[in-house]
Amino acid sequence: MSEGERVEKSLRMIPLGGLGEIGLNMMAMEYDDTIIVIDCGLMFPEDYMLGIDLVIPDVTYLARNRDKVKAFIITHGHEDHTGALPFVLREIDAPIYGTALTIGLIEEKLEEFGLANSTVLETVRPRDRVSIGPFDIEFIRVSHSIVDGCGLAIKTPVGTVVHTGDFKMDQTPVDGEVMDYARFSEYGEAGVLLFMSDSTNVEKEGYTLSEREIGFNLEDIFRRCEGRIIVAAFSSNIHRIQQVMDAAEKFGRKVVLNGKSMVANSRIARALGYLKASDGLMVDLRDLDSLPHQRVVLLTTGSQGEPMSALTRMAMDNHKQIKVTKGDTIILSSKFIPGHEKAISTMMNHLYRRGADVIYEKVSEVHVSGHASREELKIMLNIVKPRYFMPVHGEYRHLVLHGRLAGTVGIPEENIFVAEDGDVIEFTKDGAGKAGKVEHGRVFVDGKGVGDVGEMVLKDRNHLAEGGMVLAVVAINNSTGEIVYGPEIVTRGLVLEEVSPGLIEQARNIVVETLGNINAEVKTEQLEVKEEVRRALRRFFNKTLERRPVILPVIIEI
Repeated sequence: MSEGERVEKSLRMIPLGGLGEIGLNMMAMEYDDTIIVIDCGLMFPEDYMLGIDLVIPDVTYLARNRDKVKAFIITHGHEDHTGALPFVLREIDAPIYGTALTIGLIEEKLEEFGLANSTVLETVRPRDRVSIGPFDIEFIRVSHSIVDGCGLAIKTPVGTVVHTGDFKMDQTPVDGEVMDYARFSEYGEAGVLLFMSDSTNVEKEGYTLSEREIGFNLEDIFRRCEGRIIVAAFSSNIHRIQQVMDAAEKFGRKVVLNGKSMVANSRIARALGYLKASDGLMVDLRDLDSLPHQRVVLLTTGSQGEPMSALTRMAMDNHKQIKVTKGDTIILSSKFIPGHEKAISTMMNHLYRRGADVIYEKVSEVHVSGHASREELKIMLNIVKPRYFMPVHGEYRHLVLHGRLAGTVGIPEENIFVAEDGDVIEFTKDGAGKAGKVEHGRVFVDGKGVGDVGEMVLKDRNHLAEGGMVLAVVAINNSTGEIVYGPEIVTRGLVLEEVSPGLIEQARNIVVETLGNINAEVKTEQLEVKEEVRRALRRFFNKTLERRPVILPVIIEI
């Protein structure tokens, strides 16, 4: 092949999760024989995903190209960016790069799955650079609702790619570590091919409040409270935990940690120096009963009303060590994640029944977002000044709105890629465009099963939940076709059989009539008989009850 015929290599950006949903964040970058993966997150199940514990990205494309996958680059330690690692690492063996707290949290998670010793974990600091094949990657400090968050600047053979990770512009962060505007600006001045930016809060006007504001509000609440204080927060929000501890110390209270992840994450953060507590401030849960209520702050998990969480068990009065009593103040110091509103509302009602007072986001400023609002997003676009822009991390409307926002600061419409999971966006030195799709999707984790529950199983579960089930059992003489036993009709989730005997009897008659209308030749075909019974019962229950239960005929040949 001559010089003029040589095919120019391209940079391929392949989102496998996080573009079209909140969570599930995963972006593959591919050049020649090297793939690096930015983030590897999970998503918590939506309402229709009955029985599902977790959702992770479909990594079929990565598995087929596992020899190319050289590294996982993790922007921060939230589970929507790290939670899929224990499952993905079973198929793809590659080192993981992240900052100290990020690696600490990942290591804790991998320990649970027995993968910590078999996985290479590389700790970096902001402004560190690592080279992986054709990629030169710099970690750049950003502010977020977790310590040690980073954006990325990745030099490639066709140009520089900048990725914000999750971020906001906090001018007064709790730890004093301000976002590294200088490095983003320097890359902008040098020239950026592609900019990918967090879209979560694009619908919110103005600027996101500083985390430090919550500390002032917490102090006001602590000042007023005379009884025990119970604060429920995300266990990964080390800054929030620090501010609760600071307020507790200021007002002479001891801090008790409750909840597996709260205890583990606080331990990791203290060991790394990100969480500071004076000697004697923290006491063991076993010492709780020996302390007067006005001298206690309990830091716990369960702010989303999760069924088995510590706070939900307190609300239901079945926590072994903690009883919520009159005079307690419960602070839900986190946002209500969409889909959890009903569970949180139910939990709060039970807490009020126990005599507690509940303070939450809608009645007091006890939570701020970790994501940039519209004005901050515009500032980042103006600092980075990219040639091409691709909004990431958000539902489809967030991506569209972020794309439009980029247009208001001067990025041409044809240079804005509103992509979805599975899209391939290809970049060369001469231009860019969409270049097809790869296999993608969601994999459901149900107990120990990973991927064994698909959309059809979920459809059946929803069908059962909405319409119930009818079991029709009948035994037929194999020679004569006569009914030897039954039909017996058993229902679950449809009607109370003892109060609807007439309905059950009608259903039996429908089965008898249906079997009587089937000729002897067809009766020998079990599948045909089952389908006829199923159709007849489906019509009957739809007509009499306007319900559509799952019909399961059982034909026994004797």
